[in-house]
Amino acid sequence: MGRRAISTLMLLATLSVIGVVVIQLLWLQQASRYRDEQVELNREQATQLDKQFNDRVVMALTDVTEQILSITKDPTDLFDAVKQERPNYFAVTINDTVHPYLLEAMLRKEFSRRNIQEDFEYGIYDCFTDSIVYGNYVSVDSVDTDSVSHSQLQKLDKDGHYFGVYFPNRRSTLWEEEENTWMWIFPFVVTVIVFSFFAYSVWVILRQRKLSEMKNDFIGNMTHELKTPISTIGLSSEVLCDPGIIHEPERLREYARIIRSENERLRTQVERVLQLGSMDKGQLKLKREQVDLHNVVGDVLGHFRLQAQERGVTLHTDLKAAVHTVSGDRVHLTNALMNLVDNALKYGKDGGAITIGSTNKGHDLSISVSDNGIGIRKENMKHIFERFYRVHTGNVHDVKGFGLGLHYVQQIVQAHGGSVSAQSEFGKGSTFALSFPLA
Repeated sequence: MGRRAISTLMLLATLSVIGVVVIQLLWLQQASRYRDEQVELNREQATQLDKQFNDRVVMALTDVTEQILSITKDPTDLFDAVKQERPNYFAVTINDTVHPYLLEAMLRKEFSRRNIQEDFEYGIYDCFTDSIVYGNYVSVDSVDTDSVSHSQLQKLDKDGHYFGVYFPNRRSTLWEEEENTWMWIFPFVVTVIVFSFFAYSVWVILRQRKLSEMKNDFIGNMTHELKTPISTIGLSSEVLCDPGIIHEPERLREYARIIRSENERLRTQVERVLQLGSMDKGQLKLKREQVDLHNVVGDVLGHFRLQAQERGVTLHTDLKAAVHTVSGDRVHLTNALMNLVDNALKYGKDGGAITIGSTNKGHDLSISVSDNGIGIRKENMKHIFERFYRVHTGNVHDVKGFGLGLHYVQQIVQAHGGSVSAQSEFGKGSTFALSFPLA
């Protein structure tokens, strides 16, 4: 996918997300306005209904109080006896005693007459101690006890009582707003899903673009890596086809050596790609044996000694490990170290130095490859073990490659139960350390 296509897709996706958000906001604004209107209307209606209910209760309790005082004392003593303490609680001062059953019967009768169909609780309290003398819960569905007569009223030794009536099923405020939470949760969830999908799509597109660029770089590098030895082999073959070269044995041997060297180079590059493909498919098979990594280090240095001399690079060893035998595949372990030394030569400075060291750390053997080359920037360090990734270094030594070397090293080390780490300072050099469990 080209840059223009990606930019167009990103623009359309962004506009789509903005459109969804704008529509959600407009919908929420309209819904909020409609809800406010309904709430205001319902509040007015509820307030009116509550006021009517409270008035009926006050009148019913006033009638009950008049009936009680008409029996026990002068009803003219009644003055502001009924008080609404809370929206669902009423207190009545009688300064006298009253039989609970008679009070309950009067309350039932007056509430029924005033069409107050609500469960209620009543309690008789002592004015002096504010302690409850008697209380009961009355349901509208319970049996009516209206048969209790006024003669059942029993006067105690002293006056000073009041009773209260509580309606548990009534709201404790004139109006309780019930939030329609779904109206806010639904658009929020939809918006989160849209944003999540958009973010995931952007991540996938950018990742695919990065993989596409890495693939193109890999194809270009692979083409160059294969084309050069093929061209060299072709030219050398043409020279060998000259009948006169048989009379020049030294020249003949030189071109034969070139063909052999370039053929080995081709084989190595193809083998590297095939090995990586096998690892990706989970088909990597290790031929485990006891491997002395100090011997492997010697073989690797011998392989690069001539190339290092041509560049003026000095190869050092600092092998301090007392135990240096591991269980693993000698071929793959050798290739892993060769990749690290090859990178050190590629990215090192002419006349520099490369050091291979070893140490024992607990039950592990650590092999390090250090150079004083160009180093790696911090922002690139987290990507160096990714497949196809290559650090851009300009035209330093005309470095070419597939971007598979360090990825291969990491896979091989992990297949042996070890780990790989890297430290680098840009402009000063790098150190790669491989850690393996001892045999």
